[in-house]
Amino acid sequence: MAQNRKNKGHSTIKGNHKTPAMQSSKSALSKTTHPGTCGWKLFTLGMLAAIVGVAISAYWTPLLRKRSPTIHREDVVLYDVPFVVVDIPGKGKGAVASRDIKQGERILREKPLFRVDLQITSSPIALMAEKLAGLTPHQRKAFEDLSYVNFNLDPVKHPQAVALAKFETNAVAAGKDRVGIFPTMARLNHGCSSAFNVVYSWRDDEEVLVVYALKAIKEGQELLTTYLDSKKPRAERRAFLNKHYGFNCTCSVCSLPDKLSKASDDRLTKIKALYAKFATWGNNEIDGAQAIQTIGDIWTVEDEEGYWSERGSLAYDATWIAASHSDASATQAWARKAVEWFSYEIGPDTTQVQSLLMVIERPELHKAWGTRPTLMVGSPEPTN
Repeated sequence: MAQNRKNKGHSTIKGNHKTPAMQSSKSALSKTTHPGTCGWKLFTLGMLAAIVGVAISAYWTPLLRKRSPTIHREDVVLYDVPFVVVDIPGKGKGAVASRDIKQGERILREKPLFRVDLQITSSPIALMAEKLAGLTPHQRKAFEDLSYVNFNLDPVKHPQAVALAKFETNAVAAGKDRVGIFPTMARLNHGCSSAFNVVYSWRDDEEVLVVYALKAIKEGQELLTTYLDSKKPRAERRAFLNKHYGFNCTCSVCSLPDKLSKASDDRLTKIKALYAKFATWGNNEIDGAQAIQTIGDIWTVEDEEGYWSERGSLAYDATWIAASHSDASATQAWARKAVEWFSYEIGPDTTQVQSLLMVIERPELHKAWGTRPTLMVGSPEPTN
């Protein structure tokens, strides 16, 4: 959720906490090894949550076949979208698949209604009024239909404050030091860890936000992204979401019985610790073989958890490490793995994928090639 505050004579607007779901090629090692590289009603039983999910799917599936999934708003530039926006009990609006969606399928390509710099010199409320004045009536209606977190605001008495609250609730990262409003993408509700099935990314060259299916999605299933870094225990995730978004998460992960939830929390905590360990390769605290082994350990625990996000970046890092140690076969193998997962997460038509395809052909062209002592670091296991 975007926030604003006064600071040394100017205002700072922060991108909202949906931004961790944004997929990027920026790696976990970028700060130390290659800067700038393309790095809500509570159910207490998991079974009840599963039953509710099946009921939603059974209810919506026959209706979806009668509804056109075509969106005609001028800012949505992928017209035949494979979902419809419907009312979902306990959640308000949500996006539900109108047909089966394949893993890696592009679901949405959307232009922002407007974008805002994080650093601004004017009043945030005045800035919102300016941005809204530039919208077409159809775009303005799309913005006004958005939900917001501040239930004490009366939209009739405080329309400007409500407009700002809607921006703060729905803005997501849209380029370097900028955030934007995407009304269709804003209909994606939240899921933690293994629960979310779509991810989004911003494309600077096209100035659009794209959404891809991280996992295969069945007709009638809800499309979920994530509003936070969900590699945290359930209590921390719920506290964050309650504070910033005003709901108590009842996704399939948060609704697990306590024993299973504890096991999930332990896995997520382990994944986070392993990420911290492998990043120390950048400071020469572990060698390349140890770093690659740690990446393999992350992959294994993520498979156990069902957490598939950020795998393109993880394989990209492994490619970098292998190339640094002049391990040609490992460089090629990890580059193939990065191509596979970047294609699922950000799309096969990206410059990141194209550059990796070149590395597969000629690993010695990788810009990190030979920057560390020669070492056979190891290739990925033939799994997810």
